[in-house]
Amino acid sequence: MDDAQRLALKHKLLAEAESLRACLESGAEAAAPVQLDQASVGRLSRMDAMQSQAMAIETRRRQQLALRQIEISLTRIDASDFGYCVDCDEPIDPRRLLLNPTLTCCTRCASVRESSS
Repeated sequence: MDDAQRLALKHKLLAEAESLRACLESGAEAAAPVQLDQASVGRLSRMDAMQSQAMAIETRRRQQLALRQIEISLTRIDASDFGYCVDCDEPIDPRRLLLNPTLTCCTRCASVRESSS
């Protein structure tokens, strides 16, 4: 992978990180605790609110994970070890990185990780 491709991926990752931060900021209210006051909200409405809250919490967890993966990739780009497998240190196929710049393993090592899970 050449420097121009790395720079393009870095800009893509920075844009994705900014988008995720905005989503996390705007979704904070949806993950807030649900009021359990039966006088103001019926039982089914509370159950719906609790389900929505659980979904919002899981969405935030996934967004935070994605943001951490992006930050790790940005660190690797700056450290010049981006594009190399963290397990075997072989180059990761640039076509895979163009699809998902947060990948840290080559296909062979990723297969080994999946089969051992």
